[in-house]
Parts: sequence; structure tokens; C-alpha cells
Amino acid sequence: MRFGPVPVAQAEGAILAHSLAVETGRIRKGRVLTAEDIAALSAAGHAEITVARLDAGDIGEDAAAAMVAAALVPDPDAAGLRLTKAATGRVNVYATGPGVLGLDVAAIEAANLVDPMITIATLPSLARTGDRGMVATVKIIAYGVSQDAARRAAGHARGAMRVHPVRMRTATLIQTEIGEADPGKGEAAMAARLTALGMELSEVRDVAHDTGPLARAVAEASGDLILILTASATSDPADVAPAAVRRAGGTVTRFGLPVDPGNLLFLGQVDDRPVIGLPGCARSPALNGADWVLERIVCGVPVSDADMAAMGVGGLLKDSLARGMPRERKPPAGRAG
Repeated sequence: MRFGPVPVAQAEGAILAHSLAVETGRIRKGRVLTAEDIAALSAAGHAEITVARLDAGDIGEDAAAAMVAAALVPDPDAAGLRLTKAATGRVNVYATGPGVLGLDVAAIEAANLVDPMITIATLPSLARTGDRGMVATVKIIAYGVSQDAARRAAGHARGAMRVHPVRMRTATLIQTEIGEADPGKGEAAMAARLTALGMELSEVRDVAHDTGPLARAVAEASGDLILILTASATSDPADVAPAAVRRAGGTVTRFGLPVDPGNLLFLGQVDDRPVIGLPGCARSPALNGADWVLERIVCGVPVSDADMAAMGVGGLLKDSLARGMPRERKPPAGRAG
């Protein structure tokens, strides 16, 4: 592609690089200039303008963006995604429902290496999606690129994105009580999380903080997913909640998560239903490690020991600016830190 200044009289058929004022308004950048445009620019006193011209073998920004996006999501309905029409070299990709974003990270990185003018930007792998939420954008930076480069980028990106939809519909929340503590805060926070995923908190049971009653509640739970939120933090694999899951005939597959907040989470199973032992921070609506595990589990995405261990990189949420709740605070005036 050729790019640079030319006399206005020689610019017909070229792509205007920068928006310019004329007597009737503005001619926007990216427009393929017509004879009428040339006349308007000349009448406005523009003697020289900056334009782009495609060479043989090049394709325009919209055609290139559409090609790459169509390869990235070849069957939008099956992938749970929607693509916008290409405009100004961009195609946006939206989810059509709740789930988590499945990506072939290596494929997208390979596509982004083909030509710096061809870009694919996405949410992180396994990020939560919602109806009409943007998950990716394909953007061609220049006004045109080599057709061969666009084809190679499309080849790398083919089928590299989809939404794993929510597969569960109901959940049971079992809360333990010590004394007269009010468990309502945790129920409200978990109900909101499930609603965002298109699920229903179909059953809530409050039981004494004791292995026997908790085991009975686990065995009798009716939801597709069982959530346990204890009045006192679970601090050991042999503590009340994990022991209750085992007494109910289930297994505990993992205790502890390298995400802060969210360390005191455990994962288990009773029959064919997953059990998540929630950390105390799940009583807050703020992001924590339980969100990452919950979102994957309800979408049928396996969460192995290795998966949970990998959450540690990027898992410091408490002090992150994005979460907005820093742990460290300045000491009061007149006191040492």
C-alpha cells in the first residue's frame, strides 16, 4: 500500500487518510474519493492531501477485518457469538449469552504475528461472558493490507474462539450457623452471582456448624450444584465442611486455591454433582477466587489441580487496582507504619 501526500487533482479513487473540512461539512477519513469530493476539496482551498492507495494484491481494511473475523468465528450461532459488520477496519465480537470464553491462545498469538497491521484483541481466556457483552475485536490498523497476509492470519485464527455456555440451571446453598449469626449476606451475594450466569439459587438450607447436620444437608441437596458456606472458615482438609462431604459419600478433590481473596476454597463431588466449599469472601459481591472456579464448573469446563494451580499467576486480586480494595493502607498520622 502507498501512503503519502498528493495533489488534490490526482487523488480521485484514493483513500482519504485524514478527515478534511469542505464547504458542505467534512469528508471523513477512510472514504474513497470521488470526482465530486475532489471538486469540493479544491473549492475549500485544499491543494495537497494525504491519501492511501492499495497496490495489486492488497485488500481494504473492511474486507481484511471481515476475512479474519469470519475465520476466527466460522459458525457464530454454534460458538455463542455475534459478529458486527466490518466498518472502519473493525469487526466486534459479542457473546450471545452467559458462559466463559474459550480461546485457542496459541492460534490467536500466531495470527497477531503475521502482520502488525492485523490485530485480534480478546478478553482473557475463560473470562465470564454475558448477553451482548463484547469479547473481542478484529482491527486492521492500516487502510489496507496484503491479501496474502490477511489469508495467513485468518488461517491461524480459524475456529479459535467460542463461548462455553452455562450447562447447569440450579444450585443449592448450604450455610452453617454458629449462635445467632445472620447468614443472609452470603445468600444475597451468591444469588446475584448465579443470576448473572443465568442460574437459579433454587434451595437454601441453614444448618448447625457440625459435620453430621451438614452431611445430611449435602446428601439431600436438590440443586445441580452444591455450594457450602460455613460460619467459621474452613482451615484444614479435615475441617467440618470437607468432612461432611466425605460423610455424605462424596470426595474432596482439592483444598486451597492460590488466589487472594479466595484461598480457603475446596472442590469436591457427591455422586455426579460438583461441590464447592466457598471461602468467606464469597459473602461479598467483589471478585474473588471462588468466582473463577464457579464460572468454569457451571459451564462444564474441567477444573483440575493444574488448572487451579495456574490461577496463582494473576491471582492477587485483593491488592489489584482493578478490584479497588487495596489491603495495605497508610498508618494513622503520628504512628509508625
